Amino acid sequence: MSNIYLVRTNQKINFARIHLDALTVAQNSTKWSKHNEIESYNESILFHLASGYASFLREVAERYSFDTSKVSKLADLESMFEESGQESPERSELSILEQSEVSWLHKMLAAYDACWKAMDNHSKVASDTVSVSEIHVVQVNPNHAEDGEILAEYKLWLNEFRSLVERLRSDMQEW
Repeated sequence: MSNIYLVRTNQKINFARIHLDALTVAQNSTKWSKHNEIESYNESILFHLASGYASFLREVAERYSFDTSKVSKLADLESMFEESGQESPERSELSILEQSEVSWLHKMLAAYDACWKAMDNHSKVASDTVSVSEIHVVQVNPNHAEDGEILAEYKLWLNEFRSLVERLRSDMQEW
């Protein structure tokens, strides 16, 4: 096993942490480009978290000797498990997290997907199922009133992701 995806997942987690630190600095800045920097870091954090998650899916696939080149989302990995007849606690937990609208993973993926959309209205309101981050990245000109909440949300997501990866890796090593 090459562990290339293990290294890549760790790298993406580290990149997200670096951008979180930069976001904190940008939020405390008084530079004229402050809001552009904040929006840029918001999206880059989401990119690193989402691509770290995709890499982790490939890491799981590699652990079960699946073709990692065919895994870009959880559904791909689930299909491989179905075809092989194998069960996986990783698959079960990730599926629950992705499907639950109140989970950090579901919200993080929705916020990342929102980076590909744009709206010029502010009608969405944060709730248990819609994160402040998702609303922020969809808005073309957000007012930045929620910047502190978004930073806290990203920190939570990074910590949850790191914890999930460590726990599932530990479980995979036991097998």
